[in-house]
Amino acid sequence: MDGTGNQGIKTEVQSQMERHPAKNGLTRIDRREWMRAAVGGSIGLALDGLLDLPTVRANSQKLKLSNVREFTTSCNFCSCGCGMIAAVREGKLVAMEGDYDHIVNRGSLCVKGISMFATHASPNRLTTPRYRAPGSDHWEDISWESAVERIAQKIRKTRDTTWVATEKLGDAEVPVNRTDAIAFMGGAQNTNEECYLFQKAARLLGTAFVEHQARL
Repeated sequence: MDGTGNQGIKTEVQSQMERHPAKNGLTRIDRREWMRAAVGGSIGLALDGLLDLPTVRANSQKLKLSNVREFTTSCNFCSCGCGMIAAVREGKLVAMEGDYDHIVNRGSLCVKGISMFATHASPNRLTTPRYRAPGSDHWEDISWESAVERIAQKIRKTRDTTWVATEKLGDAEVPVNRTDAIAFMGGAQNTNEECYLFQKAARLLGTAFVEHQARL
């Protein structure tokens, strides 16, 4: 469109002429179509003087992506395993949307998936591990390092006390090197990479009990 806005009017008029071929050498345009063309041209003239559209588009894109890092994750509400993109600015979640490259949902989200943002921002959401000692009536906050250390010690103690090195098969003792006291449970929100690590950890610990529950 030029500075006068005439190009917008000409384009609308030409489109009307194409939809209504001339009869007896005259072009027929009714009052409603003429008003539509006039209003469209007037709006184009006003916007041309007030807005620099290329600059507006560039600034809007910059605003959305400014200082934002995006991470892919999985929705944890049900067994579908839909992919999501989390936008984080300065350590805070600012937006969540469906992952258009994900094979399951192709960018779409159900009402439960859309509410993931509210779940993350809820004041009742726990952000640190909590521990309740045996016989205690309350929970206490502990650090992530302490939680990992406690879990590792319990796993090691359970494995050592329940280890089965050999098993009798007929008249022979055969090595089995396993424990039946530890099991692994996976869920729909786990990625392929996480499932691979779960399997490796389970085999290294000597347990064959690896199960899946879609609703976890």
